[in-house]
Amino acid sequence: MLAVAEIAIPDSGVLIRLVRGDITERRVDAIVNAANSYLQHGSGVAGAIVSKGGVVIQEESDRIGYVPVGSAAITSAGHLPCKAVIHAVGPRMGEGNEEAKLRSAVDNAFLVASSNGFQSLSIPAISSGIFGFPKDRCAKILVEQAIRFAKNKASSLKVIEYCIFDDETLDYFKQEFSWAKKTLK
Repeated sequence: MLAVAEIAIPDSGVLIRLVRGDITERRVDAIVNAANSYLQHGSGVAGAIVSKGGVVIQEESDRIGYVPVGSAAITSAGHLPCKAVIHAVGPRMGEGNEEAKLRSAVDNAFLVASSNGFQSLSIPAISSGIFGFPKDRCAKILVEQAIRFAKNKASSLKVIEYCIFDDETLDYFKQEFSWAKKTLK
């Protein structure tokens, strides 16, 4: 699958990439699941991950139990082509302080990936589906956080990828990548 857009972060060795596709098929070290606090993976990205990865992902999630909004936890990847699934709990619109919680969720996903020595990570548009977070703001926050992380944290991560399934969300991410490229010059 070819990248739709890429941003090389100067002096960091990190490439931020945008692809269109199914995150369950990404051949990266880890993928991020847009999870709920109870790690019950019934629908959306979470449902697809368990459906393709196998029940072991849900069983490991059940053992973890509760994960606060803005935090992240890790399980194995079951039958998926990656090594692990990082479950990032994003906010539901209307619960308050949603932007800060989304920033925290993606930052914690980066930290979990880095603490496990992963070099590549694929992330969906966290909270922009059934949690109702506006897709344009989601794209802006996720791209900003990846750039900040790449610039400011010593990390094993070399590729931070956003894997987007639908055209509307992809268009917002394309706009953010275009804007970010201009500001990094």
